[in-house]
Amino acid sequence: MSGGIDIATAGWSLAATLAMALTAQGLRAGRRRSALNQALHELRRPLQALTLAIAGPRPAPPVASSSLRLAGVALARLDREINGGRAPAAREPVDVGELVASTVGRWHGRVALTGGSLQAGQVEPAGSLYGDPADLAQALDNLVVNAIEHGGPRIVVATRAQGERLLLTVSDSGRASRPGSRRETPAETLARLSGGRRRGHGLSVVRAVAEAHRGRFVLRRSEDGSTAVLELPLEGDRERAA
Repeated sequence: MSGGIDIATAGWSLAATLAMALTAQGLRAGRRRSALNQALHELRRPLQALTLAIAGPRPAPPVASSSLRLAGVALARLDREINGGRAPAAREPVDVGELVASTVGRWHGRVALTGGSLQAGQVEPAGSLYGDPADLAQALDNLVVNAIEHGGPRIVVATRAQGERLLLTVSDSGRASRPGSRRETPAETLARLSGGRRRGHGLSVVRAVAEAHRGRFVLRRSEDGSTAVLELPLEGDRERAA
């Protein structure tokens, strides 16, 4: 009989320990969610201030406007990840030339700090992609930043049609061509001073965007440079992009 009591006692003890562990885990998750929401709140304020600062009588620089739009999209995505909710349907025609030009405009200044160059190469077709404009812009931004940080100083963003698909490429001239006097970018300085490490999140974003648009992503590296290729369906192939 005592054996049965011992087993029952052990069972209740194990259940109580598990319940306590789950309660503690829930409390930690609750505290983490609260901390993330506080950080989210504090991030909104400077973005709102920046938005108000460029909302004057004169038109805001395109770089500022497009960057704030992308920041707003990323902030909304983070909010949904923390607190739940559905992402809005945002599939629409996306002008290829405008997509490339706005990306080059956003990152031209950072490349200039390193003594390099960023330019739009051949951009075709004049038609449209069909997809999420913010996601596509964020994917292209990440490819350009990856080339700035890990590639050569001369970077070219270009597109070309291949049947009903569009090949969007970001090419660089290779690390060997970097000048010895290359200046560290502000982002690299902050990462070095804070001891931060790159974690490859940027290319993960690109792969996720490619998959969501029924496309694919390929990165080719060599001593002479790297070429990132984001292959996407054109608007005429809309049913496969949806």
